[in-house]
Amino acid sequence: MKINLVISGRSYRTSGDLPTHLELPDGATLADALTALSEKLPADAALPDSCLVAVSGSHVGTLGSHRARELREGDELVLIAPVAGG
Repeated sequence: MKINLVISGRSYRTSGDLPTHLELPDGATLADALTALSEKLPADAALPDSCLVAVSGSHVGTLGSHRARELREGDELVLIAPVAGG
């Protein structure tokens, strides 16, 4: 199955070479997608555990702590790195 991938916030530089879609087997879970995504990052790069995670408009937690969820064809996986500043 194919899911859409969106990464925003301060981690956009880390994600510059990442695809906009992930190809996953039918029945794949959010954890499977996050593992596949981390394998596509450069060896010295990582997305912060504090990134917010949403699947097709529903907030499911953070990279470090999220609800289990089975994915469906066409789902949108969104990772939003928190932004701080003044």
